[in-house]
Amino acid sequence: MKAITLLSLLVSMTPLLAQDGTAKVEAMPAAGQKELLPNQKAFLNLPEESRKDFIKHLGEASRLFQQKRVFETLEEVDKASKIFADSPEVFNMRGSCFVEMRAFDKALDQFRKAAELAKDNPSIDFNIAEVLFCTKQWQKAHDLFEKIIKVIPPENLALGRLVEFKILLCKKKLGKNDEVVILAEKYDFLDDSPYYYYAKAALAYDANNLVKAEEWLGIASRIFTDPNALAPWQDTLVEYGYIKSFYGDDAAAATEK
Repeated sequence: MKAITLLSLLVSMTPLLAQDGTAKVEAMPAAGQKELLPNQKAFLNLPEESRKDFIKHLGEASRLFQQKRVFETLEEVDKASKIFADSPEVFNMRGSCFVEMRAFDKALDQFRKAAELAKDNPSIDFNIAEVLFCTKQWQKAHDLFEKIIKVIPPENLALGRLVEFKILLCKKKLGKNDEVVILAEKYDFLDDSPYYYYAKAALAYDANNLVKAEEWLGIASRIFTDPNALAPWQDTLVEYGYIKSFYGDDAAAATEK
């Protein structure tokens, strides 16, 4: 996994910036709106300039992270944290940097802190599940991915299919072979995702038919020509163990659960 996907990095803070910078949070939210979380209220009560600086540093952190400039990203995250520490985005981004360093224990700690501040956030839950997947904690990863798939919007087909593929692989490790077969046949070649081809490749790898597995992956690469579209699928096969990792077997010490 080259980088954990960051879904809606600024989702909980950016809308707050549109509020009156001098206003304090006292009134109840309007009808139909959710009650603001305590940390969101605290953010709103910061001076307008501080809020703008916070968003600026997080935005720069996001830009640097996309360029794989991890240490510079952490510097920007730390600057944002000094302005406002109780931000799930800060912990989420810092955790993603630790993933890039393969420091999974530190990453999981940061993601869980983010989850405490933004409970049932699919973005954060996805990052936690990814770390569990990378550290071979199959049952925990499976259960969390199952929770996530229920809240992914149907229009986000790419993410939904990827999560389903990860569930399939977890089930394989857990010995739920009948369910694996059903999931592998869930979509066909007409689907607008690489799911069909990667599921076939996974079954071929399991049968120790490496040539066939490579054929399925080759077909996928010819149909889905954007490398960015296939990167998370390829990374999933690497983390699972079907394809040799650039980092070596750095997760071998992790206990399979």
